[in-house]
Parts: sequence; C-alpha cells; structure tokens
Amino acid sequence: MTQIRIKDAARLLGVSDDTVRRWIDQGTLPAGKDGAGRKIVEGADLAEFARRQADEAPDLLGVGSSARNRFAGIVTRVVADTVMAQVEMQCGPHRVVSLMSSEAVRELGLEPGSLAVAVVKATTVIVETPGGTS
Repeated sequence: MTQIRIKDAARLLGVSDDTVRRWIDQGTLPAGKDGAGRKIVEGADLAEFARRQADEAPDLLGVGSSARNRFAGIVTRVVADTVMAQVEMQCGPHRVVSLMSSEAVRELGLEPGSLAVAVVKATTVIVETPGGTS
C-alpha cells in the first residue's frame, strides 16, 4: 500500500500540515507510523477521506447538467481578438483555461471578476504517477 507523509497529505488536500494533524488527533483521518516512526496515512484511507470531504461544485448558474466535472470559480483574465478568446479562471487551487469564441465571451459577459462554472467534458484523461513505469 502507498504510505503518504503528513506534509504530502496536506499538499494533496490543499490544507496545512496542522489541519491534517488535527484531523488525525480527532480520529477523523486514520493514521499510523512508518518504519522510522513518522506519522503516515495509508493512500486508500486518504482517498476515502478526500471523497467524503469533497463538496459538489456550487450551482452558480441555477441549471442542471449531466457533466460531473464542474469547477466553480472566478474569471481572472480574458484575452480576446475579433474571433477567438482565452478565458482563465481560478477554481479553488486549480487554474482552468478555456478557448472559446469572442462572441461567446461577450454573450456570457465574461470579464475578470465574473463568477462562472467551468464544465469539463473530455473523452481523454491522462493519468500519470510519480516514478511510474510503462
């Protein structure tokens, strides 16, 4: 099983080391010790914890959708010419970039500071692992 150190668990969850230690002390997140006596979290336990903690993206638009990869955020940058535009959003710790028509940007009223939801519908998702072999 994959063993994850506290600082790495914190980074993966987007919180501080102290928050992870607090969850462990409260019994919310199971932990053990590695061979050197350092606190660790089993990868499967961290994955289950992350699933339980995850909130659904807020529905800022008031519409239903079949897409499950929804990232609520704020528009941070719009670069547009007469035909195409690049819209950058900050969705929690994730930067999402979308290319769309300049007409769509105008119709949606997208500008820095606008609230929006990025909906990702992809047929290909590439998964990488650290030090993985092919």
